[in-house]
Amino acid sequence: MKQIYSEIIQYRGTHYDFGLLQGKKIKDSLIIQNREQQWKVRKPRFTIKVEEVKQAILPFAPGIWEELLGLQAALEWPMERVLAEFGGYRLEYVKSGCSILTGEDYLIRNYDYHPKTYEGRYLLFQPSDQGYAMIGPSQRVTGRMDGMNEKGLAMGYNFMNRKKPGDGFICCMIGRLILESCASVTEAVDLLKEIPHRHSFSYTVFDPSGETFIVEATPRRIEVRQSKACTNHFEILTDENRHHLVDSKRRLEAMNSKYETLTSAHEAFRLLNDRDKGVFSELYSSWAGTIHTSAYLPREMKAWMALGGNQEPIEFDFLKWLNGEDLTCNKITGEVNTDIPFVHMDEGAHWSRKK
Repeated sequence: MKQIYSEIIQYRGTHYDFGLLQGKKIKDSLIIQNREQQWKVRKPRFTIKVEEVKQAILPFAPGIWEELLGLQAALEWPMERVLAEFGGYRLEYVKSGCSILTGEDYLIRNYDYHPKTYEGRYLLFQPSDQGYAMIGPSQRVTGRMDGMNEKGLAMGYNFMNRKKPGDGFICCMIGRLILESCASVTEAVDLLKEIPHRHSFSYTVFDPSGETFIVEATPRRIEVRQSKACTNHFEILTDENRHHLVDSKRRLEAMNSKYETLTSAHEAFRLLNDRDKGVFSELYSSWAGTIHTSAYLPREMKAWMALGGNQEPIEFDFLKWLNGEDLTCNKITGEVNTDIPFVHMDEGAHWSRKK
């Protein structure tokens, strides 16, 4: 078993200053060192156009552009490089897993991916200039894997395929756009219909009303449905599905078969986080191992987080934090059943190594 951690980062202030802070934190970090090595193997297939990315972001969340400017100032990089790492537009995404389950008052999510991509950063950000405050783990620094904002809107996403990518935002930046600018599931659905999508994903959105919407999104078409569980295949856009869906359907059945017996958010969390319940995955070398299980309770404005399986989650009272009460802890710890290096804590977490 490998001991892992996520750093907790709390910030209240402008987007630019938040970007500046994050840039200073990662400037000489293993994240940057490993990512530099990763780029040597996985070279981008296109040139980042600064004005194109700027004009894509500004209509939806201008604060994120300010955050990127802050990152640039701290890192002292050309803007093209900042956008290639953190811009979330026209970038590539490798296959992943993930399972999501919602109930009357909760959204539980398993984040299944490869350790060499996991940044180990859990953020609470309350902007003073524009956009909603949010809590959740980051991906590519500016993006969010899942999360909840000050309005109680929670979201998570599930990978579907990489077929025929388009010009648009990648999943983690789309997650950030939802949390940054939407106050309800209705607004989130409208945003997902409006923005351009790079790849094919399902986005699950949930708010204090108890309603869940799953938006099946591809660069070509958007469909919306209501369900309480989602894994890694489309139910409407079936022609966009991958050919190998056995594991995705198995995890979906594991959740659906036990759904009626669940009496609390804690029981739902155990269904996804316990290693023996059929949802938690240890396929780390196949880009589909469960790294964290997160939960969001919009009516209570609380968030739970656990790294690895068979873990009791750490609870964060987001409402208290929004009212000015800082968290006293600075790290989340856990363990996973793999010896693959993590990008934020191990040297050599790049693709030239077999592990």
